[in-house]
Amino acid sequence: MKNWVKYLSGFATLLLVGLVIYGCSRNPVTGKKEIMFISKQQELAMGAQYDPQISAMYGVYQDTKLQAFINEKGKKMGKISHRPELDYKFKIMDSPVVNAFAVPGGYVYFTRGIMAHFNNEAEFAGVLGHEIGHVTARHSAQQQTKAQLAQVGLIAGLVAGGEKFAQFAGQAQQGLGLLFLKFGRDDETQSDELGVEYSTKIGYDANEMAGFFATLKRLSAQAGADAIPTFMSTHPDPADRNRKVAALAKGWQQKDSRPNYEVKRNEYLRRIDGLVYGEDPRQGYVENNAFYHPELKFQFPTPTGWRIINTPSQVQMAEPQGKAMMMLQLGKGSSTLQAAQTFVQENKLQVVEVKESIQVNGLPATAIVSDQVSQNQQTGQQQSIRILSYFIQYNGLIYVIHGMSLQQDFDRFFQLFRNTGEGFNKLTDPSKINVKPERIAIETVPSNMTLQKALQTFKVESKRYNEFAILNGMQLNTQLKSGTLIKVVEKK
Repeated sequence: MKNWVKYLSGFATLLLVGLVIYGCSRNPVTGKKEIMFISKQQELAMGAQYDPQISAMYGVYQDTKLQAFINEKGKKMGKISHRPELDYKFKIMDSPVVNAFAVPGGYVYFTRGIMAHFNNEAEFAGVLGHEIGHVTARHSAQQQTKAQLAQVGLIAGLVAGGEKFAQFAGQAQQGLGLLFLKFGRDDETQSDELGVEYSTKIGYDANEMAGFFATLKRLSAQAGADAIPTFMSTHPDPADRNRKVAALAKGWQQKDSRPNYEVKRNEYLRRIDGLVYGEDPRQGYVENNAFYHPELKFQFPTPTGWRIINTPSQVQMAEPQGKAMMMLQLGKGSSTLQAAQTFVQENKLQVVEVKESIQVNGLPATAIVSDQVSQNQQTGQQQSIRILSYFIQYNGLIYVIHGMSLQQDFDRFFQLFRNTGEGFNKLTDPSKINVKPERIAIETVPSNMTLQKALQTFKVESKRYNEFAILNGMQLNTQLKSGTLIKVVEKK
């Protein structure tokens, strides 16, 4: 047995060495050799695979002119990047979250939330360069490679360590995905450097990039520790970034040596005039413990105090203590019973109870209670999640409302699950249907005054002054000259 273990351990070592030899390549940005198991062809395939999933999850914001602007600047920047051969693709996602991100193969995404918070083209160009930098430096591919290396190391440890180590294998494997889920600080710093380089090379003042970091810092302070904007979650401290970006901008402008670098504040503000701001009620909204969807014309009650996340593909509702959750999504099938059967089969559930051919507010429905039994990775014991599901047919679609918790907590939440499922109904109230989203409105300051006075002039509610100061990248006491453009919002 010892010889067999020794042989397998040696094999794992040889496998690791072989992978290293096979996977060496030069990084397009640094020119240094690095271990890389993801080929360029695989990167392209990964991007093509992720793109439709991302589009379905967030939804694509429809604005032809703004999309054309991003395409133009993105393609121009791609050509002067370290990987000019890539066919870069850019999209605006229909989300109020302040975020920008990229996936392998040259796919770059901006939310309308982040587009609303830029105050000039130079800020946008800096973040555009940052995201393209993640692609050109192959940061996502490096993450995949690190995960594979860690997996090989885990295999070798399992072989050499025997049964004592094996009990921790499941837990270790579970942690690998979390370990490499986000870019590290070094990657983010390198992308900041590339953002300065790329935006300078296409003629923008990279100093403005630092101003946007200040906006992000103010957003995170306003939101609180539990709601830091996604773009901030793994990035270096904004104050430190400001100093580094300013020094990098100075250095690149000396190298590039053109007479002027563009900021284009007014041009950018006019581009986003009319941009949807915040949550779009046309895609669903919560009001007085009820969720309304004006476009699809349905409604259902929501539990008091639960956190609700609405995306184009589903609505998630989470109990504050994490003891239970509910979810609305579309089912698969031509009837409620068929959708229920498909759900059970695909998720390998144990059916506890079925109610066929029932009605929910006059709509055909099927209700089931089912269990999903799994192994607890930490205790090794079985645990069961119990699910109450309503499959409801309405306007040619099957809507599904799931309520789930651990089996021992199910009775405590059952009535709440039931109220939500059986509360699904048609939406006919015109006042709930004819809602309008807030949109960015660009206004001209009529005379010299502070930002606060300008907000008063344009009838902004006082409780939103700080919000709009951040949105404009200013302080309330900032002195504005006559003719200055600022952002406010209006419903239209």
